[in-house]
Amino acid sequence: MNFTELIKSIDDFVWGIPLIVLIMGTGILLTCRVKLLQVRKLGKALKFMVSNKEGGEGEVTSFGAFCTAMAATIGTGNIVGVATAVVAGGPGALFWMIVAAFFGMATKYSEGVLAIKYRTIDAEGHALGGPFYYIEKGMGTSWKWLAKLFAIFGIGAGLLGIGTITQVNGIASAVKNFADPNSQHTMTLFGAEYSIAVVATAIIVAVATALVVIGGIQRISSVTTIIVPFMAITYVVVCVAIILYNIKAFPAAIVTIVQSAFGLKAVAGGALGAMMVAVQNGVARGIFSNEAGLGSAPIAAAAAQTKTSVRQGLISMTGTFIDTIIICTMTGTTLIITGATELGLEGAECTAYAFGKGLPWSQSTGAFILMMCLAFFAFTTILGWDYYSERCLEYLAGKKKGILMTYKWLYIFAVLIGPFLTVEAVWTIADIFNGLMAIPNLIALVALSGVVARETKDFFEKEAHLKLGA
Repeated sequence: MNFTELIKSIDDFVWGIPLIVLIMGTGILLTCRVKLLQVRKLGKALKFMVSNKEGGEGEVTSFGAFCTAMAATIGTGNIVGVATAVVAGGPGALFWMIVAAFFGMATKYSEGVLAIKYRTIDAEGHALGGPFYYIEKGMGTSWKWLAKLFAIFGIGAGLLGIGTITQVNGIASAVKNFADPNSQHTMTLFGAEYSIAVVATAIIVAVATALVVIGGIQRISSVTTIIVPFMAITYVVVCVAIILYNIKAFPAAIVTIVQSAFGLKAVAGGALGAMMVAVQNGVARGIFSNEAGLGSAPIAAAAAQTKTSVRQGLISMTGTFIDTIIICTMTGTTLIITGATELGLEGAECTAYAFGKGLPWSQSTGAFILMMCLAFFAFTTILGWDYYSERCLEYLAGKKKGILMTYKWLYIFAVLIGPFLTVEAVWTIADIFNGLMAIPNLIALVALSGVVARETKDFFEKEAHLKLGA
């Protein structure tokens, strides 16, 4: 068994039925405990998302913390990940991605609530929170081993998975598809031939990453609050334009998605197997994209300047709504209505085809727009995950500046070498770390679901009393 086969076997084990049941089951449980809050309070959550008026302890504004979390969330998963899921699991994977995201909104809400409730703020105003703290402080010190396990997996995910290699790999792939699709301009590196576009991309992204991450959470927040809203709106506008231009194919695409989701197009006897493939790919790529249940977003939420845990939980919840129910759905729909998933293309190439053929412009124009969107998406994810993984390291090692600075440079080095690793192995490793990271966090969410329900009830009862008093 070679390395690729080995990690694929590990990935299949980690992302087996038990983990999928745990993710979906946790989301359903929390949805019940907060009484379908993701539907009842979505409008209020969206209003809170853009408001910074509350104040309170923390390092950045609530919107800044939200944008840092969204920066880490909106990345290659929205473009490359969706394409990978739909190609591997069929169009039905998009359906299960949306279902998982719906319940994931309750999961993300709960993570935000617990992040604020159990965070610590030192004399310097430095906030630290997330699964490691709500496991240790909420479940008790006897569970500290579980908190440490989460932190270890979080460092791995940042350094070797979702944070660095997959993101810069996606950027390099998009740049190459646009600037040098036929690999006409190459150079020898590490004993292999690489496009000069790939080498240049690796250097530029690594340098840009270094300039931002050395500045810490304030600099990351200041960059992401500008880039995240702009890139998300631009991408959605292009996707909507493609869907409207191909509106005649839209009804058939919806039928295909639903039929594929339940294995209705599979050959006789293969319906259940086809459905499970769709579920596995949809849920796995969905959590890669929106990170609901992963435990990463509450690390950023803990830095928010806020007085109430529920308010930040609502803000956190909107991240899953925007990331998956809006952006990933847009991506998946454009892929299906343009027929991009039927050509044997993979990852960014699949989405590039959809962008090129979806509107009456040249293939190169579509590839350029996708390249720019993917570059912004992935770059901000790199920034957000540096913050996440540094906080995991800080939980394990304390505020030892030498260790933290060494890690920053290791992180930057991982960005530099990312484009030179194989895509399949990179995504598989990222999936493994995501799954391992989710397990301790999901256990904590189930154990502390009563705390979330109580905090939610108290907040809205108090709000109702204040309205009556007014």
